[in-house]
Amino acid sequence: MAAIVGPRNIVTDADAMVPYLKEWRDLFRGKAQAVVRPGSTAEVSELVKLAARTGTRLVPQGGNTGLVGGQIPTAEGREIILSLQRMDKVRAVDAQSDTMTVEAGLSLQKAQAAAEAAGRLFPLSLASEGSCTIGGNLATNAGGTAVLAYGNARELCMGLEVVLADGRIWNGLRQLRKDNTGYDLKNLFIGSEGTLGIITAAVLKLFPLPAARATAFLAVPGPDEALALLNAAKAGAGGTLTTFEIMPRIGLDFVLRHASGTRDPLSGPSPWYVLMEVSAQSATGLDEAVAAFLGDAMEQGLVTDAALAGSLTQRADFWKLREMLSEVQTYEGGSIKHDVSVPLHAVPEFLTRATAAVEAMVPGCRALPFGHMGDGNIHFNVSQPIGADKAAFLAGWSAMNEAVHAIVSELHGSISAEHGIGRLKRDLLPGVKDAVELDLMKTLKTTLDPQGILNPGAVLQI
Repeated sequence: MAAIVGPRNIVTDADAMVPYLKEWRDLFRGKAQAVVRPGSTAEVSELVKLAARTGTRLVPQGGNTGLVGGQIPTAEGREIILSLQRMDKVRAVDAQSDTMTVEAGLSLQKAQAAAEAAGRLFPLSLASEGSCTIGGNLATNAGGTAVLAYGNARELCMGLEVVLADGRIWNGLRQLRKDNTGYDLKNLFIGSEGTLGIITAAVLKLFPLPAARATAFLAVPGPDEALALLNAAKAGAGGTLTTFEIMPRIGLDFVLRHASGTRDPLSGPSPWYVLMEVSAQSATGLDEAVAAFLGDAMEQGLVTDAALAGSLTQRADFWKLREMLSEVQTYEGGSIKHDVSVPLHAVPEFLTRATAAVEAMVPGCRALPFGHMGDGNIHFNVSQPIGADKAAFLAGWSAMNEAVHAIVSELHGSISAEHGIGRLKRDLLPGVKDAVELDLMKTLKTTLDPQGILNPGAVLQI
């Protein structure tokens, strides 16, 4: 491998490998023979060919921001981590076609900047966008805060370049909006978490930059009112509703307590809040239209207080309250996570039932559900009771997951909305997937990766 990528791009020192071997929540730690850092698709191809000849297991890794352990090797120490971070080129930006071709190791933030420099918008947006990479975003079919208007990563990808498990390169970097020539192969690899092939480049879909944005931080009585507000905003907010995020008061309290430079934008506390953003192609009139919409919503009792951002700084302050929700939970002790989705109409019922279920299981625990209400994706996180033993609380992770996921299943939802399966939820698949669907997934894995060398610890147990 050193002969392929150069000795400087092989990492074997134990201390130097540590950042690649654990995920940021420290739920997963693995071992590896080495970290190899290719700089081109040709090098990835040669590395995979060598791995196929020798039966060497590879774990592809982007920015190592995943939350389900899919980017972390197993504890066996047999794998080699294939880090794609050196492959960070913007190959082309075609503003006329509204496309951009980039390599898999490019960070999401740099992809956004490259699009903006061409007068275009790449709308995928995540809290980890400074670190996460396009390859990882596609491999996990990332969602984020703009799914309501633009869709998941899958909807934002027009073509892929992929290195297969035998080292062959599939060049599917097409810029076509319409292509019905047979199977849509790119969608086999998007969301596959590096288990079927290694994404090395992608053609991304771009959009015109909005001429105006209106961002509002709103107090709402509860999830039922938030849902009614969402449905009203889709049609009557004066532009395209791009963001509709919900959070409880306890989440805002955590942020205000632990995140520097934050403040409550409203005059008094509310049980629930909504961060809403509307975009428009007209440079004038949007703020007035949104203000009028919110006035009507307040008259109807859907909103009890509101702050409309009057500057880019205030908009950033509103967004910081949302983006810090995951990070600040670490300061409150152990936190048990759920990344779930339910049909929109069922969001209020899910929140009520799931909160009651976890509080019955662990009296004093603090439910902190938040997230993308606009697309039904709720991060149902539960912090330990104040003063409780962290290890004892986290020991109940599986039992709490089972209780919450049972409610999700009854509401015809998904136990993995946007973070993927990885290693965290791998053993749950047989309980939530139809037997035929599970069999097809296994057939696909064994067909495309017959030796099982690509990310063997993730998604499926073969």
